[in-house]
Amino acid sequence: MNIYFSGIGGVGLGPLAEIALDAGHTVSGSDPTDGLMTDHLLGRGVAVSHDQTGDFLSQQHSQFAIDWFVYTAALPDHHPELVLAKKLGIKTSKRDELLSYIIQEKNMKLIAITGTHGKTTTTAMTVWAMRQLQVPVSYSVGTTLTFGPSGHFDPASEYFVYECDEFDRNFLHFHPHLSLIPSIDYDHPDTYPTQDDYDAAFRQFVDQSDFTILWKKDGARIGDSKNTWQLGEHDVADVQLAGEHYRRNASLVVKAMEKLHIPGDAVAALNQFPGVDRRFEKLADNLYTDYGHHPVEIAATLQLARELSQDVVLVYQPHQNVRQHEMIDLYTDCFEKASEVYWLATYLTREDPNLPVLTPQQLSKKVTNLDSIHLADLDDDLWATIESARKRGALVLCMGAGTIDDWVRDRLKMSR
Repeated sequence: MNIYFSGIGGVGLGPLAEIALDAGHTVSGSDPTDGLMTDHLLGRGVAVSHDQTGDFLSQQHSQFAIDWFVYTAALPDHHPELVLAKKLGIKTSKRDELLSYIIQEKNMKLIAITGTHGKTTTTAMTVWAMRQLQVPVSYSVGTTLTFGPSGHFDPASEYFVYECDEFDRNFLHFHPHLSLIPSIDYDHPDTYPTQDDYDAAFRQFVDQSDFTILWKKDGARIGDSKNTWQLGEHDVADVQLAGEHYRRNASLVVKAMEKLHIPGDAVAALNQFPGVDRRFEKLADNLYTDYGHHPVEIAATLQLARELSQDVVLVYQPHQNVRQHEMIDLYTDCFEKASEVYWLATYLTREDPNLPVLTPQQLSKKVTNLDSIHLADLDDDLWATIESARKRGALVLCMGAGTIDDWVRDRLKMSR
């Protein structure tokens, strides 16, 4: 089958393109920018173009007859490539439909990891544990890994491990053999108008799964459901990892290995887990970056940071104004483990133009340690503050899903 990916360099489509390639399909695609993923795919002989006017798609279709056009959720309905693909009669879909097809085509058992927080780390931990326990595994993770590519297809594998995102109800495309849910809070108000809508989607996902492992507090949110293993505090595994949330995520993986009857010492394997990019990733001495952008994630990551240092400086960039309208009342005690917080303007993406943009002053008004809050911009003054904090021995944590990660990496390169 010939598959074309529009947005092939992204964290979602790039790994899927590799999986499709490894599964025996012909792959091509486009992306407006260069990156590590496009470079990697080009190195594997994949035809990739910056042209998204439709000309490259038309050229590929005339050569190979494209069977399936896969696009990112960010692609607008009027995008030239999507419009052309429909005009040419090519099957079009977002990534999950294709992945579901490949899993069924190869007769694999899906291990799906979903939840509001912790799914990326838990997915990576599951892949790591299975590899360490000598179990062939195919997988897709929503970040880059230190121990392998983001997506991989192993023809010898019985299992496919997938980070199954609840955004846009993507996870409801799947009927997993086993599901792990690290946490359920409320998120993505643009997809789920109310918390009840959000919880109902998770209830449906659990009902679609053959078996689910989750925590009792999250099981209580979705109500009684058959075929679940609900863990209590006594079920936290004796894993020697920093951070309570890391230990809890690892506990789900230990139980998953038990449920799947995979032999070997899963705890010992997880004690060697090397972590993943953008999840409390160390960039330099006393400098870390993290993708978290929800109050629960902030509190959990600060707790992890405090296990390493008693002086933690947080630089925080909120993500998406529509989310901030839902989370404003949750910004209370989540910053208490930080000595200082430098609060940036919200990174804007997929916004409702009718919603006023909330300012840092408005968002932080209920923070319990308000005296520790400083308003900041991504500029020279902030970098000087970060460098000063590092020099005094403080652990500096930069959190957010927007531009903050690229900014701090670029500044670090310039300072070397």
